[in-house]
Amino acid sequence: MEIAELKAELERLHRASFGWALSCCRRDYAEAEEVLQTVYLKIFEGKARYRGEASLKTWLFAVIRKTAIGEYRKRLLRNLVFIGGLDKRDDAATTETAPVAFEKSELQKQFRVALAKLPPRQREALHLVFYEDLSLSEAAAVMGISIGSARQHYDRGKKHLRDWLSETETNYGIGWRRKTQSAV
Repeated sequence: MEIAELKAELERLHRASFGWALSCCRRDYAEAEEVLQTVYLKIFEGKARYRGEASLKTWLFAVIRKTAIGEYRKRLLRNLVFIGGLDKRDDAATTETAPVAFEKSELQKQFRVALAKLPPRQREALHLVFYEDLSLSEAAAVMGISIGSARQHYDRGKKHLRDWLSETETNYGIGWRRKTQSAV
């Protein structure tokens, strides 16, 4: 793939890529921007090469995921070195760039809370399928697991979400299910 063609495709996928980076970075905007910047550098410096074995979007999401994991591990290691406290640069960055509040309703808040309770693999599988519109086989490729494992994480994640949301409905009187017409 030519550089100009690759650049055009990356620009077309940028919005979805940033959404996936946000998910991989636990909704930390500054961290997601940094990860995505690193990914683009890797691609244009030739450290990450697209070989055409999967769709460009699937390959790109896998690179984003691996980069986010690597950055997270580096930060953990840095924090372990500074046993006396956290690295002050990391603290300043997170307080200065507070994430944009997009809680439009109590329902969205409860849904995000339920989603956050999911184990990471289940959350990743649901995000890739629902928000990024990938198939289960593409999600499996991004996550680096078999299609069977991806299907299992996806199904379990949906079940856990359904259970937690039903519990919330019972506890708080919030209606998650569609209203059905009752027989008169």
